[in-house]
Parts: sequence; structure tokens; C-alpha cells
Amino acid sequence: MKRKDASSSTTQRTVLSAGPRRAEQKSACVVVIHGEGLGKRIDIGARAIVVGRSPESDLCIPHPSVSRKHCELWRELDRYRVRDLQSTNRTRINDAVVDEGELQDGDHITIGETILKFISHSSVEARYHEEVYQLATHDALTELYNRRHFTELAEKELSRALRHERPLVLAILDLDHFKPINDRYGHIAGDAVLRQFSEILRAHVRADDIAARIGGEEFAVLLPETGPEEGLRFAERLRGAVADAEFRLGGESRRITVSIGLAATGPERYTRSVLMREADAALYRAKDGGRNQVCLARS
Repeated sequence: MKRKDASSSTTQRTVLSAGPRRAEQKSACVVVIHGEGLGKRIDIGARAIVVGRSPESDLCIPHPSVSRKHCELWRELDRYRVRDLQSTNRTRINDAVVDEGELQDGDHITIGETILKFISHSSVEARYHEEVYQLATHDALTELYNRRHFTELAEKELSRALRHERPLVLAILDLDHFKPINDRYGHIAGDAVLRQFSEILRAHVRADDIAARIGGEEFAVLLPETGPEEGLRFAERLRGAVADAEFRLGGESRRITVSIGLAATGPERYTRSVLMREADAALYRAKDGGRNQVCLARS
């Protein structure tokens, strides 16, 4: 008698598999890009995280412009949301006041005088490292170069100009009567003025020019391949554009002006420090002469 093949006559009982392990969803995060706590990062999960001045907050920002519990952020499936917690200065997404809203990659969340940047989960690590580099080289409020990086770039550009005997002009710009704006309307309004001014500046510089915020309301522009006369024309165009612009302060349209000092390379101006000192001296002459004007360093 032939023995039956067990493999053909018996159905084997199987154990259900969970299948391939699903990759865990990476968390999105917010990074402090301006103000108190610069560089801080916190990941956002399904549990709401609280941002506020209180030490018990998940992301503590110890600044008087921030409420003790300012806002909360959380994940809903693949979406991320923010809710204001009845804060004094209100939570803003890209400068718009919100009670609650959905976050998109790259959104800026304003918490008092601090700005957070939202980085989505799809590219969080790569984007985070890009953001760290951005923080190291750029001013987060205006997105122009910061003073340290401007100094590095200016040294290289000046060296190139001197080596090839090419003209170069440095402009230093200062917003007129800016401190009273902060005192009267607050730093949030002052920051909005700085951002608007930066947009005007960016619209007037060429691709090869180097623009930076080097102080509170002080800016610098390096103009390669530019002589004194062309530098004066650039500065006058910019000064006029700022004087013609409308800035919203306290719900009203206001006019703001800028003073500009220029210095061109020459026999006595062949280092960055001397060029900056001469441009700064020209700026003070513009201020002393009544503001809202351009002065070129004396030959």
C-alpha cells in the first residue's frame, strides 16, 4: 500500500505575518530662527507641545513678549497644526494672526518677538542642517547675510578687487529715527519695518552685490566693479525708494528714511576695516547733515 504524500493531502496551518515593518513616521520640528532661544529645536508628535515663557513649557522661551502658555503645536495624521492659547501678543503664521491653523513646510511662527520656523517631516534632518547653516550665515529676520559672514565675504571680495585693480564701493546704511519706532510701536512693529526695508534693499542690489544686516537698524552693501559715481547713483536710487515707500505703523501709513555713507577703494583704503571706518564716517556726516541723504567719503 502506497503511503500518501503528506504535502499533498494535508493543508498546513499558517501563522499570519504582520508583513514588512512599516517605517516609523519622522517627526516634523520647529527651530528658533530669531530672538530668544536662537537655534533651539523641538520635534512635534501626536501629543501637543506647549510653547511659552513658563519653565514647564515643552519649548521654553523666557522673554517678556511671550505669554506663559503662548501656543501649542501637534500632529494630526500627516498634518501639523498650531493653536494660540489666548496669548497677549497673539500667535502669527507668516505675520498673519491666527487662533488655529495648519502649518506648511517653511512657515514662520511668530511668538512675541521670537520667530520659529516649521520644518515638515518629509525632509526634517536635511532641512534642519540647512537651517543651522542658514543661521550661521544669515540674519533670520531679514534673510540678508549677517555681520560675521559679510565680513568674511568682504575680505575675499576686497582682496580680489585689489589684486585685479578693479573698483569697489562699500555702502553703510542706517534707518533714521528707528529707536522711537520701537519705543512707540513695539519691537514687533519695528521688526516688520526692518523686513520691509530689507525687501526694498534686495530689489535694488545686483546678483553680485553683497547685502547684509550688520546691526540693529544698520545695513551694509558691498558693490564690486563699482566706482564712486555709480555707487552714488545706486545709493540715491535706494534712498529715494525708501523715502517713497509706505510703512504701516499703528494702523497708519508712515514714511521712513535712510541715511547712507559710501567709501570707495583707493591708495588709503585697501583694507576692510579702513573701508568700513571711512563709510561709517560718511554715514555720520549724512546724519549730522539732516538725515535722508547720501554722503561719499572724502578723498
